[in-house]
Amino acid sequence: MIEPDESFGAMLTHAWHILPFALLFALPAVVLGGLVLYRLRHGSLAATLTVLVLIPLVATLTGVLGVSGFMFNSTLTTMVLVCLLVAVVVVPCAIVFGRAIARRSVWEREARERERAAEASRRELVAWISHDLRSPLAGIRAMAEALADGVVSEPAEVAGYAQRIGGESTRLSGMVDDLFELSRITAGALRLTMSAVQLRDVVSDTIAAQTPVAHRKRVRVEAHAQASPVVSGSDPELARIVRNLVSNAIRHTPPDGTVAVQIGVAGSEALIAVDDGCGGIPEDEIGRVFDVAFRGTRARTPERDGAGGGLGLAIAKGLVEAHRGRILVRNHGPGCRFEVHLPLA
Repeated sequence: MIEPDESFGAMLTHAWHILPFALLFALPAVVLGGLVLYRLRHGSLAATLTVLVLIPLVATLTGVLGVSGFMFNSTLTTMVLVCLLVAVVVVPCAIVFGRAIARRSVWEREARERERAAEASRRELVAWISHDLRSPLAGIRAMAEALADGVVSEPAEVAGYAQRIGGESTRLSGMVDDLFELSRITAGALRLTMSAVQLRDVVSDTIAAQTPVAHRKRVRVEAHAQASPVVSGSDPELARIVRNLVSNAIRHTPPDGTVAVQIGVAGSEALIAVDDGCGGIPEDEIGRVFDVAFRGTRARTPERDGAGGGLGLAIAKGLVEAHRGRILVRNHGPGCRFEVHLPLA
């Protein structure tokens, strides 16, 4: 009778002798699995995890079959069944975990891209605003020093300086208001008081307020109402949307050009379309017009004097989305068209 320690030693000796053969038979499965993983390096994470799970199972199974010489007995049959059962359980788990990890990876990658884009927008915004604030402040300081030193003494000149100081102060105030509005939108702190609003009245009041600016630039502003839709929204914010779009169109339309505003209904949505004469937006820029501080090339902005801080369209987009609507832009005719779609009340 063999003692227990002698039996264990014999098993170790036997395992040591068959180990090279087992590795030899298992090696092709490992190599083939490595090649499959290499082909899947740019594929889905679920498929990669499935292959990683199957490689040791297949390698173990081929090693056992090779050492046993494919002599199926009860022990070998049990081993094969165990490997198959493990594969049936583990492979679906690998697919589920792989998809979960892939979704998590995609979410993290998109979050990093959004963070980088937001940081780039913040840096660009700071650069633009710093420049735009510096210019009117320098003008105000120079004119104030001229008045204080008595360089300007004629009443007409003093009145002109005062008027220019007031204009620059109004411009600075508008930029600060834009920054505050944009910060409310981006922080999710915008609170709307919703009510039934006639878009025709909002557009009419806004165009009336923008008419003096258009006259100074010799730009015609036309309005056409194909319908009188009613939407559920906040009157001041809706007026801000139209004002930003109309003022943007006036600023980018050359003298003797036309800005056309249309009101209508498209399906279950109210439509506001603003056409300008900017000459069109380059295809590589049309997707960025709603970005913070984006102003476009000089070809699209023929007159930079009095240009805004690049916040108007970004604010309009945020306000439209706060009303559960959408805003689009495309080249149209001699310029481009901005379309605002809002749900009907």
